[in-house]
Amino acid sequence: MIIEDYFQLSDRQAEQFAQLDALYRDWNAKINVISRKDIDNLYEHHVLHSLAIAKFLRFSTGTTVMDIGTGGGFPGIPLAILYPDCRFVLVDSIGKKIKVASAVAEALGLTNVECIQERAEDEKRQFDFVVSRAVMPMPDLVKLIRKNVSHKEQHNALPNGLIVLKGGGIDSELAPFKRSAEVAPVKNYFDQEWFKDKYVIYLPL
Repeated sequence: MIIEDYFQLSDRQAEQFAQLDALYRDWNAKINVISRKDIDNLYEHHVLHSLAIAKFLRFSTGTTVMDIGTGGGFPGIPLAILYPDCRFVLVDSIGKKIKVASAVAEALGLTNVECIQERAEDEKRQFDFVVSRAVMPMPDLVKLIRKNVSHKEQHNALPNGLIVLKGGGIDSELAPFKRSAEVAPVKNYFDQEWFKDKYVIYLPL
């Protein structure tokens, strides 16, 4: 499995990652959360891509993370498998997507995951980090989630903030944050050609 090329996994984690293929194929046949033509690329385009965040920053024990616009559970579920000692809240406004994310988390026995159907503006809790994968332009996202980043405790090597996965042209989105944002090309972490124009963007908030 491609994940094991880049991460040291426990037997339990390897088993959980291996289960994702059948789980997402089954759910995708009922509720389309991953493009039908892309389901064969689940591990590269969705699971490994989500884990680029883990290459950028290793979450310490007890870190709390909100995944905004999680869809079927990305990047939240792969990160929750990798970090069983961290807590993940997966938020999406579309009920059928949250239904898939919840069912997958439950099937995997992920007790560190909570899936909630709600609009981001209605989530008032605070977290160490907010993560997201190509949900909306950065300026809009920052306005929406600034209230959700906690300033009380710092558990990690980087200050609390926003970590997003983006592809393609990102210059205009980043213009308002060019002094504070850190951009890491995903190709620095993974060899696959698909990652050549993908980025992890970190913004302390």
